[in-house]
Amino acid sequence: MDKKYDVVIIGSGLGGLVSSIILAKEGYKVCVLEKNNQFGGNLQTFVRDKTIFDTGIHYIGGLEKGQNLYNYFKYIGIMDELRLKKMDEDAYDVISFDDDDREYPHAQGYDNFVKQLTTYFPDEEENLKEYCRKLQETCSSFPLYNLENNVEGYDTKILSENAKEYFDKLTNNKKLRAVLAGSNFLYAGIEDKSPFYVHALSVNSYMQSSWRCINGGSQITKQLIKQLKKYGGETYKYKEVVGFGFNGDNELISAKTKDGDEYFADIFISNIEPKTTLKMIGEDKFRKSFFNRIQNLEVVGSAFSLYLVFKPETFKYLNHNYYHFKDSTRVWNAMECTPQTWPEGYMASMNVSPNQGEWAESMTLITFMDFNDVKQWADTHNTTAEKEDRGAAYEEFKKQRTEQFLKEVEKKFPGIRDCIQSVHTSTPLSYRDYIGGQYGNLYGYVKDSNNPMKTFISPKTKLKNLYLTGQSINMHGVLGVTIGAVVTCSEILGKEYLINKINNELNL
Repeated sequence: MDKKYDVVIIGSGLGGLVSSIILAKEGYKVCVLEKNNQFGGNLQTFVRDKTIFDTGIHYIGGLEKGQNLYNYFKYIGIMDELRLKKMDEDAYDVISFDDDDREYPHAQGYDNFVKQLTTYFPDEEENLKEYCRKLQETCSSFPLYNLENNVEGYDTKILSENAKEYFDKLTNNKKLRAVLAGSNFLYAGIEDKSPFYVHALSVNSYMQSSWRCINGGSQITKQLIKQLKKYGGETYKYKEVVGFGFNGDNELISAKTKDGDEYFADIFISNIEPKTTLKMIGEDKFRKSFFNRIQNLEVVGSAFSLYLVFKPETFKYLNHNYYHFKDSTRVWNAMECTPQTWPEGYMASMNVSPNQGEWAESMTLITFMDFNDVKQWADTHNTTAEKEDRGAAYEEFKKQRTEQFLKEVEKKFPGIRDCIQSVHTSTPLSYRDYIGGQYGNLYGYVKDSNNPMKTFISPKTKLKNLYLTGQSINMHGVLGVTIGAVVTCSEILGKEYLINKINNELNL
C-alpha cells in the first residue's frame, strides 16, 4: 500500500473531514486516520432497539439558503444532499422550570424571537431587541462567521465581556435573564467565566434557522467522506495514531499507528485533543511554557445521557428542544450539584425519522456529570473497536443514576415512563472513549472572560508542518468547528486566497 501523502489528518471528526475536503479540492493528496469503527467524532450515531440516536448533533443552525453554515456546506459540496427537518419557527428551543408552569420559547428569526418572548415579558420588548442587536454585532466581529476577508485581530473588549454580567445589565427581570441564558448547555455556561461572544456564536445561528437531521447527524459524515473520495482522498478506520517520526527537531515525517503501520506526509493536521497531540509529539518539541499552558487548561464538563425508545404511538413528537431547570435562579449553576440534588437541569431532544408523523420514536435527555463520578472506572476502555466490560458496580451506578434522572424527567413529562420501551445510557467514560476528549469533555476547553487569551491555541504550531484543528482550537459546535477547519486550512493555503475562493464559488 502506498502510504506517502501530501497531508495526513489524524482524527475524522468534523474538523478533520472539512479540512481534508478543502485541501483535496486544492489538489493535495489527503489521508484521514480514525481510531474507531465509525468516522465523524461528535457526528457519530448509534442504534439501540432498532432506533437511531445521535451522540452530539441534536440540531443545527444557519442552514437556510445564504446563511453562514449553508454557505460553508455548499462550498464543501454536502448541502444539497442533507436530509433535514426545520424545527418550530415559533419555538425551536423551550426554556422551562420546575417552579413555573409557563414555557418560554426561543423563536427563529430576530423579529419573531422578540415577538414570542414579548408575550411573556410585555415590558421587555426594547431589551429583547437590544439583545438581538448585540448578538448580531458580536458575531459580525468574527469575520469568518460571515465569510468575510478581514485580517484585523479580535477586539479584546469583546473577548473579555462576561455573559452573565451582560444579562444582568440588560434587564432587571430575573426570569428573563434565566430564559435568555437558558440554552447555555450549548456551551456549558459558567457564571464567572463564560464570555458573551461564546454565547452569541453558539446561539445566533440557531436563531437564524434551526434544523434536525433526519435519521441523525452521521449523514453529514457520509456526505463528507463521499466528497473527500470524489477529490481522491482516502480514509482508514481502526488506525489509532500512537506516535510520530521526525526529520530533525522541527519537522514531522510520519504518523505511526497502533497496528504498526506508518503514514508519511509533508503536512500533518491533528483533529484530536490538543493535550493528547502535544504529549504524542513530545514535550521536548515545544516551548515548556506553551506545553504546560495547554496541559493545564481546564476542560469543559461532561455529560450523562438517557436514550429512550418509546412504545409505538404513545408519546407525541415535539418539534423543539427543552432546556429544563429545577430552579430558575440556578441556570448558571446546573453543573454544581451534589449526588442528592443531581440533576439540576437537562436538555431534552427528539430524534426525527424520514416520515415523521404525530408520534415520536425516541428521545435523548442530557445532563451534566462530573468525571469524578465515574473516576473509579477510569482505567477501563470500551468501544466497538476495543470492547471491555466495566463490571457490575458500573452497571449498578448507571442503573441508579438512570432512575434518579427519570424521576426528574417525570416531573416535566408526567406519564413518560409508561411510554418507554427501553432505556439506554452513556456516561463521561462513553464520551471519552468514543470522542476522545479528556475526561469526556463536551466542548473542548473552558473559555474564560477574565483571561481570554489563556485558551487561545493557534492552528499553526512551532513544528513547521504540524497544524491543529477541532473544537478546542476555535469554537465548538458544527458551525464553530467548520469555521475552525477553514482557519486551519487558511494557514496552509493563505487566508485571503481561501476566503476569496469560497466566496467566488458560491457566487457562480
